[in-house]
Amino acid sequence: MAVKDFKTRIKIKADAEDVYAAFTNPFTIELWSGYPAVMPEVAGEEFSMWEGDIAGKILEIEPGQRIVQEWYFGEQEEQSVVTIKFFPKGGTVQVDLFHTNIPEEAYDEICEGWVKYYLGAIKEFLEIDD
Repeated sequence: MAVKDFKTRIKIKADAEDVYAAFTNPFTIELWSGYPAVMPEVAGEEFSMWEGDIAGKILEIEPGQRIVQEWYFGEQEEQSVVTIKFFPKGGTVQVDLFHTNIPEEAYDEICEGWVKYYLGAIKEFLEIDD
């Protein structure tokens, strides 16, 4: 099965704690996504979002700095890993995202999902017009 990697970066004008919470706090995730989420802040625990459309396992977590998740795509040899890093600077947070081993048939959907429905939704939710 062919796989691809995806990398993106976004800057969000918001408090660093709020940005981190948008990725890790189930209540905050539900506010921007519109769906309940299971998101334990514990390595080794499983998570799910969008009624199970996205599911996986938390591999590593460094509060406020880095989240590493395995995303499940059914049977595949190499695990699909998402690494999210947070770089607060002034009143903004740069979020770097790297997603490896995405099955080719899901690639376009996953990329659009990250840009539009995940990162885009978080940015829209957190950035209040001045």
